Amino acid sequence: MGITSFYFLCFFAVLLILYYCIPRRFQWGFLLLCSVVYCLLAGQGFLLVYPIVSVSACYVGTRLLSRLPEKEEGKRRGVLTLTILVNIGILFVLKYVNFLINTIDGIASLLGGPERIIAGMDFLVPLGVSFYTFSLLGYVMDVYYGLAKPQKNWGKLALYGLYFPNLISGPILKYREHAEQFFAPHAFDYGQVTRGFQRMVWGFFKKLVIAERLGVIVNTVYGDYEGYPGAYIWAATVCYAFQLYTDFSGCMDIVLGMSESLGIILPENFQMPFFSKSVSEYWRRWHITLGVWMKDYVFYPLMRTNGFTRLNKSWKNKFGKKRGKQYATFVAMFVLWLTVGIWHGGDWKFVIGSGLLHWFYIVAEELLAPPCARVMEKLRINAEGCFIAGVRILRTFFLVCIGDLFFRADSVGAAFSMLGEAVSIWNLNVLWDGSFFQLGLDGIEMAVAFASLLLLWVVSLLERTGSVRERIAKRPLPLRWVLWYALLFAVILLGYYGPGYSASEFIYQGF
Repeated sequence: MGITSFYFLCFFAVLLILYYCIPRRFQWGFLLLCSVVYCLLAGQGFLLVYPIVSVSACYVGTRLLSRLPEKEEGKRRGVLTLTILVNIGILFVLKYVNFLINTIDGIASLLGGPERIIAGMDFLVPLGVSFYTFSLLGYVMDVYYGLAKPQKNWGKLALYGLYFPNLISGPILKYREHAEQFFAPHAFDYGQVTRGFQRMVWGFFKKLVIAERLGVIVNTVYGDYEGYPGAYIWAATVCYAFQLYTDFSGCMDIVLGMSESLGIILPENFQMPFFSKSVSEYWRRWHITLGVWMKDYVFYPLMRTNGFTRLNKSWKNKFGKKRGKQYATFVAMFVLWLTVGIWHGGDWKFVIGSGLLHWFYIVAEELLAPPCARVMEKLRINAEGCFIAGVRILRTFFLVCIGDLFFRADSVGAAFSMLGEAVSIWNLNVLWDGSFFQLGLDGIEMAVAFASLLLLWVVSLLERTGSVRERIAKRPLPLRWVLWYALLFAVILLGYYGPGYSASEFIYQGF
């Protein structure tokens, strides 16, 4: 039961009515019940054992931490380590066993060993396992460091971990910043509920009108890239970049809007990433909660370890204070981006496309920034001018698209083959000779796709100077109704429901 399905909308409508009708002190318990019911209706009933074990491990671990005095650091660290291992162990078994097996087999094959030395294992993976695992681990580490108080009620911790909108595609939560609103009573607020509905409609527009339509082109080309070389691959990769964004951010809009209508404000996960002037800036705007989690719980703790402290000191003596610290930071960033890549999935295409390639980009940007600045200064080029800003935005988008190509390709080998086909064949004429209309969308469908992208671009520009929803809210009532109903009917009439369409599928729901 996907969140864009009719049955889910009926489920949420009943939930919303009952949520504001029951006594407020029971609202959090009702949300927990609805989260369990959602998992059952989504066919995830028996898989509930995994998040329940994770929640229970975190509950027991943090209760033990609260009872151990700070002077018993060894025991506290042991409890923390065991709790983390239980959660990471479940995540590893469910998502990464086959990745490890395939990697070992690949290395063995390169060394002349047998093709398959270990049998693979298949596991059914619960919804949002990576999202709720990271949210719970962040909670445990915050309790360990004294940044959050341990939750005494198992049910409330379970709601924090199993909150059903969050299981689809996140965002990754911080307990100390977001948990209390799950348990607080919420009175009905017409304006808040309305704003939540408005954001949900915008999310449906992104998902059904744009992402699903662009997906037709992407699937056609990536499914037969040898038959669609050159410009086809570049065009499909650009389409995939926008498909991935509108799919993921559209899901976020639905989840955040749904939660807003319940009085729960979740963190933003996107901030106009395609306006970024560098790859590092892109990742501050894309999947924001993942980036924040990785910095807080992987990068900074890693930099504080004894090993990195010694490495930093050694390299400062060898390369100088500034350069030595920079090199040590690059090593820590390598671990960070390797973790980001692995988080995205058990396949080397994710490790490269969403991890190590972006590490390389950011390191290159850091190293090349000073000489590039000196060159522009000598040439008297305004580094802050609109032209240079536009060039940087296009450069960043191009680099991100290369990573997206790895992310979407069937394998690392297929990704390199596609890059070879893309750069070796020059057939730009297919973009205007009508060949592009043979990729699954006719002229009208293509016009709808590009008109919708244009609307998305205009809204994004307007968002740079303030909330579009707030601006619309200040307009006369008739105009407000016309705008929102126009968007609603655009979703109903223009939503792509072609062959093989599944409203329950989001690109990121598997994570």
